[in-house]
Amino acid sequence: MRYFLDCEFNGFDGPLISIALVPEREGHGEFYAVLPCHRPLRWVAQHVMPRLAATPQSRAEAVAGLAAYLAGDAEPVLVADWPEDIAHAAALLVFQGRRMVPQARFDLINLPGFEAARQSAVPHNALADARALRIEVLAREALALGNVAA
Repeated sequence: MRYFLDCEFNGFDGPLISIALVPEREGHGEFYAVLPCHRPLRWVAQHVMPRLAATPQSRAEAVAGLAAYLAGDAEPVLVADWPEDIAHAAALLVFQGRRMVPQARFDLINLPGFEAARQSAVPHNALADARALRIEVLAREALALGNVAA
């Protein structure tokens, strides 16, 4: 199954702050984890930190949670519209030299005109942004297949 991925991080190339996966199919739970951010950049402090809406957990807890979340899916595909989201998610699949998920595929997509910050219910919240990504991708796919009136 596909999971729509979004991450928040402390500036470009900065440490992960939060990660969210929203499944393609409704009825499957969502995954959201927040990690501590000890020295947020000013922009991050103003625009990301107030929107986290969850208690930070250790990296080990986030890794275990992500592994448990994906454990029931033999072929998970994580879909993102930003390469750094994929890099952070892939880094969470490894802990203390062990690969935590047997198999995962990543799909980096290009969505001209889509901006999560503009289309998200809570901009700069990874979970809300991942939900917006899911809605956008599924709507574009339905339109391409002729399942939705233009």
